[in-house]
Amino acid sequence: MSIFKKIMTAVRGGVTEAGEAVVDANSTRIFEQEIRDAENHLTKAKRDLTDVMAKQMQAAREVERIQREISTNEGYAGQALNKGDEALALEIAEKISTLDTELTTQQSALENFTASVARLKELIKKSERQVADYKRQLSVVKTTDSVHKATAAITDNFVSGNSKLLSAKESLERIKAKQQNFDDRLKASEQLEAESGDSSLEAKLKAAGIGDQASSANSVLDRIKAKQG
Repeated sequence: MSIFKKIMTAVRGGVTEAGEAVVDANSTRIFEQEIRDAENHLTKAKRDLTDVMAKQMQAAREVERIQREISTNEGYAGQALNKGDEALALEIAEKISTLDTELTTQQSALENFTASVARLKELIKKSERQVADYKRQLSVVKTTDSVHKATAAITDNFVSGNSKLLSAKESLERIKAKQQNFDDRLKASEQLEAESGDSSLEAKLKAAGIGDQASSANSVLDRIKAKQG
């Protein structure tokens, strides 16, 4: 029995860990949905507030109506007394007493509605400020999450592509070596042609002073002098 309990505890622990892993993996999405839920509740709260405000207005109108009626009946009672009709004045006074009780009830209701409206407005404003702050933080969280994903992608690409970079470098070195080999062979061919051709022999004869030499300015001048003499 003890082993069974331990197994069940382990299972519950695994479920808890799995649940936490799911929450962590979707924390930004959950946070965003919670903000939307809060906005929906705020919308409903505003509709409810309009109902309370409407009842407040109705209570205020009722208070004003009763006050006007009391004032009117007080005038009637005064007129009855002026005419010496105390019985009528007493009957009017009884009505005024009833109106006074009704007025007290309506004034109490109006005060409650007024206090509730003020409290609800403050709560809604506070909630709206909180939601706005959460939205700003959500924007920062999303941006940070995007940066983290981009950084991870760059790191993964660099690690996985490191061998590709090395391979590309080797290919470049082979291309350079092939081009250098071509240049070297071209220079060797030109050198070999120069050494085995007529131009090489003429250069050697000229260096030894053999064969036709190019006329210098002095030789030309000597020739002209000889003709004049």
